[in-house]
Amino acid sequence: MNILGMIFSMCGLMMRLKWCAWMAVFCSSISFANSRVSDDTKQIVSSFMLSISAVVMSYLQNPAPMSSPWAALTT
Repeated sequence: MNILGMIFSMCGLMMRLKWCAWMAVFCSSISFANSRVSDDTKQIVSSFMLSISAVVMSYLQNPAPMSSPWAALTT
């Protein structure tokens, strides 16, 4: 889940996809919740901070509310 969160956050940062950035937050929080004491905390925290920065940057670029990815298919 940690790798998946990093992939989603990079896609959210590079392509300004809000749903991708929110999926990164979701994956990072699952990874944080399932972490053990022996896991690398720096990697988990950096993944979580990267996903938060992806959400912040995508909303700074376009402050409009998020539309669903399939909404463009119906119009």
